[in-house]
Amino acid sequence: MSPILTPRRAAAVLATALLIPLAACGSGEKKPAAGPAAGATGSAPATTGPQAANLTVLAASSLTDVFRTAGAAYEKAHPGTKVTFSFAGSQELAAQVKQGAPADALVTADTKTMDGLKAETNDASVIARNRLVIATGKGNPFKIAALKDLADTKLKVVLAAPEVPVGRYSKQILDAQKIEVKPVSQEANVRAVLSKVELGEADAGLVYKTDSAKSGDKVVTVDIPDEQNAVASYPAATLKQSKNAEAASAFVAWLSTPEAQKILQDAGFQKA
Repeated sequence: MSPILTPRRAAAVLATALLIPLAACGSGEKKPAAGPAAGATGSAPATTGPQAANLTVLAASSLTDVFRTAGAAYEKAHPGTKVTFSFAGSQELAAQVKQGAPADALVTADTKTMDGLKAETNDASVIARNRLVIATGKGNPFKIAALKDLADTKLKVVLAAPEVPVGRYSKQILDAQKIEVKPVSQEANVRAVLSKVELGEADAGLVYKTDSAKSGDKVVTVDIPDEQNAVASYPAATLKQSKNAEAASAFVAWLSTPEAQKILQDAGFQKA
């Protein structure tokens, strides 16, 4: 005989019936917790951090070779960051900045140019120094040995234009020694001066020591005594218009680190 369902027993049976499907839903295979992606070794995934970005750095022509080396070193140490350089005479770079060229940082070959861009740049810091030398044709056929030799009217001497930092430094040291030089041309940057000498289109020119050193045996370098020379300072700063402010600041700060300073000094630049 079936038991009589009292109201209380009927309620208990109904509750049990409702709990059975709920238990079934909860007893299925549990979804695995999120873990490393396929192929992961179990370590935390690499991250590029907030400093990762595509940076554009405007830099003086005399930094062309060393900054390519420095840029590669920086990218290796900062995965996810790409550094693209645009090299030109400092005065050309200044014009680009004033015209709003899309860039993140600026490095000039003199403090005067950088000082003229205070409205467009953040605080600047000197990251390297350089000195001038006389670059003469291969084998130094005219036996140039000192600044005073450049006054010889038989020589074809090329200088940078006065508005270019190296041109301004050249005028400074020549005027200080009361040496009058009539250049056959005045170039827009130091690399153009050096090229003229390398190609034999000029007998001599005043360039930075680091540029002359990169020419190997294409030119002969004649040192200028410290008391007759000028020191070129290279300030670096981030641009206020940069869309990658944090990454740009990180790169500019890195230029003063021991790693970057070694790269600069190995290339012949002097300590900042």
